[in-house]
Amino acid sequence: MGTRTTESEGSVAADDGTTVASGSTGTGLDSNVAGALSYLLGIVTGVVFFVVEPDDEFVRFHAAQSIATFGVLFAVYVALSVIGTMVSVAFLAGGGAGFFVGSMLSLLLGLVWLVLGLASLGLWLYLLFSAYQGRTVRVPVAAGIADRLV
Repeated sequence: MGTRTTESEGSVAADDGTTVASGSTGTGLDSNVAGALSYLLGIVTGVVFFVVEPDDEFVRFHAAQSIATFGVLFAVYVALSVIGTMVSVAFLAGGGAGFFVGSMLSLLLGLVWLVLGLASLGLWLYLLFSAYQGRTVRVPVAAGIADRLV
């Protein structure tokens, strides 16, 4: 696994058959660097590189996938926050059994938040380094959205 550089062609070929030109893009950066930077600040850099880079499909795909991936994760975090607030208001205000149930639900939501946060960090690092290596990793739901955007 990995990439190989073909000197005569000036390109980087990934194991899945996709080839990334190592030349500069419209931003003046190499495609792999611009693709990796699209993940750096999630939605923000995804939008920036999606708008700034009209021609390079590698960069546009990674920018669109960054927007989709971190947009969905943001929506999940907001939903978890709303559910956590509703649990706190509904159960923790009372006493006795309601307080115990509310505490357990809040603990469960906190653990879900923690696991999701660690998984998001791992996914972010994996996508960032994979794009830098010139590989196109397809996140299951986000890649379909990215394909439609590109």
